[in-house]
Amino acid sequence: MSTAVATSAIERGQQLKREGVVIRTYDLWKTYVMGDQEIHAVSGVDIEIHRGEYVAIMGPSGSGKSTLMNLIGCLDTPTRGQYYINGNLVSEMTDDELARIRNKEIGFVFQTFNLLPRATSLHNVELPLIYAGIPAAARLERARHALRQVDLEKRMDHKPNELSGGQRQRVAVARALVNDPSILLADEPTGNLDSATGNEIMALFARLHEQGNTIVLVTHEHDIAVHAHRVISIRDGKVEKDEKVR
Repeated sequence: MSTAVATSAIERGQQLKREGVVIRTYDLWKTYVMGDQEIHAVSGVDIEIHRGEYVAIMGPSGSGKSTLMNLIGCLDTPTRGQYYINGNLVSEMTDDELARIRNKEIGFVFQTFNLLPRATSLHNVELPLIYAGIPAAARLERARHALRQVDLEKRMDHKPNELSGGQRQRVAVARALVNDPSILLADEPTGNLDSATGNEIMALFARLHEQGNTIVLVTHEHDIAVHAHRVISIRDGKVEKDEKVR
């Protein structure tokens, strides 16, 4: 990247941060080459999400929403276009830089929980802080606080197989919160839960949003998407619709 382009990118990032823009993509593409074919999984997506918003990215299987989620979550890099998170131009970063951004800026909540089976709730929540190099005493206090936020203070010493599905997902949410990320990125967070437990998790997200967290929810289910305040519908790799729902 030339010095002039780099300076322009920094200035744009600073402007976005001043405006409270947490996520901004400009003409974002992800193209896969399959033999002599090009598959455009994400095709020129422009989205802007502000601090404190609660947004659902919704689309059917094959729509490109999972690829877009991987780009937003810095799990993949775009073929072309720009992506800023909290003022940082992540589309130009190296793998090591992306790993640092993922740990600092993004709290992930996955459908399959992704908890260490032999570790307690407290240790599972503590993990991102270990990677961030936070001292032990501070780690434990922050992990305990995160578990209190999701009403699991009494389950701190329990391992995943001693918890219900809903409690495991609460541990995963606490782990996502512990680094005080810019966004909570939740991928089908109720997919492995029964409807009653799923509703409890969605009520938890509503409470976290009320406390000021920015939440991006990726789902193919309409009844989950309507919990958000804004729904971005993806089809054939493009934004088909972007509307406030409450």
